[in-house]
Amino acid sequence: MAEMLTDTVEWRVEAGQLPYRSALESMEDRNRAIFEGKANELVWMLEHPPVYTAGTSADGAELLDPRFEVVEAGRGGRYTYHGPGQRIGYVMLDLTKRGKDVRCFVHSLEGWVIAALGDLGAECWRAEGRVGIWTRDIDGREAKIGAIGVRVRRWVTMHGFSVNLSPDLSHFTGIVPCGIEEFGVTSMAKLGHDIAPHTFDEALKLRAGDFLAALEGKECSLP
Repeated sequence: MAEMLTDTVEWRVEAGQLPYRSALESMEDRNRAIFEGKANELVWMLEHPPVYTAGTSADGAELLDPRFEVVEAGRGGRYTYHGPGQRIGYVMLDLTKRGKDVRCFVHSLEGWVIAALGDLGAECWRAEGRVGIWTRDIDGREAKIGAIGVRVRRWVTMHGFSVNLSPDLSHFTGIVPCGIEEFGVTSMAKLGHDIAPHTFDEALKLRAGDFLAALEGKECSLP
């Protein structure tokens, strides 16, 4: 299912689970097409079967139990997990039209997800020195509820974010998530929020204008 968010940005929702390698191939093709002016920019919402992905800074010692397929992702960062119950947003935007500011892109991406989760009842935040989306777990400790991992090729962005709606959190124990041992991971379900994928998608769409405005205005933040 696809529609247009703006005149240049397409919104696509993938039905069913898409294997990670297939998504990588599609992203490479779309990146090239956007660069060549042959395709619209894209926000692509989907879900993967269980997989561990390795970023460019991945340390093999942090792959504790490779019970699922391990794929070299090409994005920044270390190891992360994707699987059922986790919502993925791949964001492919042309930064030549948006200031060529990768730091602003990542900051605004975090702000977009934080705002959407806030609208759904979860107070989340950025943490200095730790890329991603953070919240307070049921034990009162800070925990990660969403990951950010991006790649920029030809000044067109690839990859994006993942948000834990209701995944099997035990699957994260096969890795040191994003190389951070001292903090756990949590989910909307664990925090008591029963959020369907389409509900999260709609919350994101309502905040998409703020996200794009932040990029285009180089504000690097959202209200």
